[in-house]
Amino acid sequence: MFSFLLPVIYLAFISLGLPDALLGAAWPSMYQPLGADLSWAGAVSMIISAGTIVSSLASDRLNSCLGTGKVTAGSVALTAIALFGFSTCTAFWQLCIWAVPYGLGAGSVDAALNNYVALHYQSRHMSWLHCMWGVGASVGPVIMGRALAAGSWQSGYRVISLMQIVLTAILLFSLPLWKRPDEDGAGVNVTPEHRSLP
Repeated sequence: MFSFLLPVIYLAFISLGLPDALLGAAWPSMYQPLGADLSWAGAVSMIISAGTIVSSLASDRLNSCLGTGKVTAGSVALTAIALFGFSTCTAFWQLCIWAVPYGLGAGSVDAALNNYVALHYQSRHMSWLHCMWGVGASVGPVIMGRALAAGSWQSGYRVISLMQIVLTAILLFSLPLWKRPDEDGAGVNVTPEHRSLP
């Protein structure tokens, strides 16, 4: 069961990295059509970061109530919606609004998957997990670059959004494979002191 689930977790972390560098890659082409200044990208980044912090702090409670699989699927879906929202923006304030669900989705999935892999898999998988984030963070700007070369930063966000939607479907189909953090049985022996706090 865990061997089938591991590739899904890796895909989720690739997905987590995909949008992380999009704003920096696209902003030089975005800010003027949105009626913004070049320096305003920092405000969008801060809103995303604030949402990430809030959802990370709430991640343990969400995991306890829903289980890691549902939290991950919901977070990726929220991120997909936010990215699609980015692609529809025609004003800077709209971008700020869509940055809120993007940050909330990213923080939950990050904390939930780190916790799950730490509890249920050997330590080497944690290194591979973050390697997968690096793959996503590298591929995202490439996709955006191709979109910019075609003359549309919006299409770059839409492509990443569609990829996130596909991953959401995969995560939903994989829900029977996930085990809640408070259940026994794992890829490694989990002692009480290594379990997540209630």
